[in-house]
Amino acid sequence: MNQTTSYQGSCFCGAVEFSIEGQPEAMGYCHCDSCRHWSAGQVNPFTLWKQESLKINKGADNLGTFDKLAAANNGPGPSQRKWCKSCGSHVLIDHPTMGLVDLPAVIIQDFAFTPGFHVHYQETVHPMRDGLPKFKDLPAEAGGSGEMLDE
Repeated sequence: MNQTTSYQGSCFCGAVEFSIEGQPEAMGYCHCDSCRHWSAGQVNPFTLWKQESLKINKGADNLGTFDKLAAANNGPGPSQRKWCKSCGSHVLIDHPTMGLVDLPAVIIQDFAFTPGFHVHYQETVHPMRDGLPKFKDLPAEAGGSGEMLDE
């Protein structure tokens, strides 16, 4: 009998709680300017999950949303960043065109973050020599060039 793995998580203040089923589709580090500004860090660790595996158990109405392209009147963008309106904690980034949601690994309880690669490494401000593949932009199967960069 297969047992599905389930994880729990929440924003910083606990007003928003979620559960996630299964395992992520991918885990890695993003070096793009947009993610760096959103995360307020030099590198943004990400976990990508199928949208249907995420359930907001509490506080869905307490999630704020920002879409950079929509805010610039360029129509909906590929990413909607969501945060808790009470504490400002980043909760998720919805990628509807990919059918994936990005949850910060740090807010998933008892989750082991094991990154597999770096994306948008051409924009890095914090080179990392960890032996993981470094994609110039994105892997080809994710719509990028698939071009690799050296450490």
